[in-house]
Amino acid sequence: MKAAVQKKSRPRRRKRVFRPWLLLFRVVMWGIAAGILWSGYMLWLINGYSPKASYPSADAGIVLGAALWNDRPSPALRERLEYARTLLENGTVKTLILSGGHGGRASTLSEAEGMRNYLVEKGVPADKLLLEMDSTSTYQNLVFSSMLAEEKGLSTYLVITHDYHAARAGEIAEYAGLDLAGVAGVKSRVLNEFYNDSREVLAFTKWKLDWLLLVSGLRSPESML
Repeated sequence: MKAAVQKKSRPRRRKRVFRPWLLLFRVVMWGIAAGILWSGYMLWLINGYSPKASYPSADAGIVLGAALWNDRPSPALRERLEYARTLLENGTVKTLILSGGHGGRASTLSEAEGMRNYLVEKGVPADKLLLEMDSTSTYQNLVFSSMLAEEKGLSTYLVITHDYHAARAGEIAEYAGLDLAGVAGVKSRVLNEFYNDSREVLAFTKWKLDWLLLVSGLRSPESML
């Protein structure tokens, strides 16, 4: 009598249970990882800027504005202005365009007016200074300043700012079509490096998003003004 052949039982497949909390956890972790990688890339761009010992000559130096304290330039803005004054006095730039709108809650002047008053007090001739008083962003600083410069027959530019801001300012200037001699960034002795780098990561990220919308045609350059 043949032995009965026992059929091997197939292993049971475990029924997969949908766990929304696990999916959410994975999405959050991937988001955190992506954010860390992106922030690292932004910091690499920001800190990859190196100031030069000298810059090519330009018709105008565009000084990007910063806050006024009771109508006077803040310590950080004074750093930019002193650097700009040096570049003007050594002949690197022929004219300074002081760019910036309203100076802040405690100020009645525009950033441009506050910068002019400071430089004139330091002995800079007023006829070497042009004021752009409408801008509220770096993009507007550069576009409005170049429009003002063209009216005065100026065509080449050196952007003057802090080193942490230089990479973004350079990208924006190139997108806006400025004929750049370079971006001159001064290293600050008064600003908190961690705070400014963190803030610049957010500002640079916003510009990258704006740039993507601009080049894809989803946003017009006029909407930035």
